Amino acid sequence: MNWTINMFYFFGLLAVISALGVLFTRNVLYATFFLILSFFSVASIYVLGNASFIGVTQLLIYVGGILILMIFGLMLTTKLSGKVLVTESHNKRMGVILGVVFFSVLSFIIFSANFEVLNKSVEMPKKMIEVIGVDLMSKYLIPFEIAAILLLIALIGAAVISEKRKEIKE
Repeated sequence: MNWTINMFYFFGLLAVISALGVLFTRNVLYATFFLILSFFSVASIYVLGNASFIGVTQLLIYVGGILILMIFGLMLTTKLSGKVLVTESHNKRMGVILGVVFFSVLSFIIFSANFEVLNKSVEMPKKMIEVIGVDLMSKYLIPFEIAAILLLIALIGAAVISEKRKEIKE
C-alpha cells in the first residue's frame, strides 16, 4: 500500500473516532476539542487528496470559527467557573433510528456509485491557490478586511459584556 492511502485511512479513522467523541462525551469543552480534532482530520484528508486550498480553508473557517465560538462561550458563560458544563441527551431512540437510516442511505449511494468516472476527471491548474490568493488580496480585499474587522468587533464586544456581568455580580 502507498503511504498516502495509509495516511488517508489514518485520518479517516481519526475523524470518525473524534466525531464519535463529540457524540458521546457529556462535557461540552471536551466535545469542542473532539470537534476541532475532527476538523483537523478532515482538512488533512483534503490535503492528501490534492485539494490543499479546501484543506486550508477548512482549517481557517471551521477550526478558527470553532475556537472563536469557544472563546465567546467561555467569556459569556459563568457556568464554567468551577463547574463542569454537562449536557443531557434527549430522544436517544429517535437519534439511533435516524442515524441508522442515514447510514443505510449513504451506504447505498456509495456502493451504487460509479467511481470509474472520477479517474477521468479534469486536471486542475497547478497554480490555483496562487490565483485564489491573488484574487482574495486584490479584487476581494475590501470584503475580506470588513469580515476581519467585524470579527474583531465581536470579540471586543464579548469581552466588554463579560466584564460588565462580573461588575454586576460583585
